[in-house]
Amino acid sequence: KEILEKYHDLFTLQWEGVIGNIRVPSQAEWEQLLTNCSAFLFYGMERLMSQILLNRLAAMNIPKCHLMIILDLVRSKQSYRRITNSDIHKSCLHIAIERPKETAMLLSLTGVRSIIANQWYTTLQENAERLEILFENLLSIGRTTGQTVHILQK
Repeated sequence: KEILEKYHDLFTLQWEGVIGNIRVPSQAEWEQLLTNCSAFLFYGMERLMSQILLNRLAAMNIPKCHLMIILDLVRSKQSYRRITNSDIHKSCLHIAIERPKETAMLLSLTGVRSIIANQWYTTLQENAERLEILFENLLSIGRTTGQTVHILQK
């Protein structure tokens, strides 16, 4: 929340979203946010794709989304329990599609133009630091996505 407040003035007037600790978005909300955005930020626990119905996402057309930032793959005891309970009802193939590389490929096929995502599990603190670097460089300084990713890799 602190980071969002810090960069609030640099966002467009059409900044929309759902803060997950208030409530979990419905499938319809996910679809509306994804299809109407020029940029999309997910900052949350476990895998983004565990939140969205994959068969619905695969059928979507998201050409307006120029940049998707996925800061997920954070694990806590509670999130691990929740994802494990969810995963037991999924096939191995379904779980495999939720992995980072496969997620990026699927989103690319739906029309998302650029994707910045974690490759492995991390901490909330590390994701907060990444988000700060992303917003500082993309919004305040005006660097390109490629320049910003290069800075993140250092």
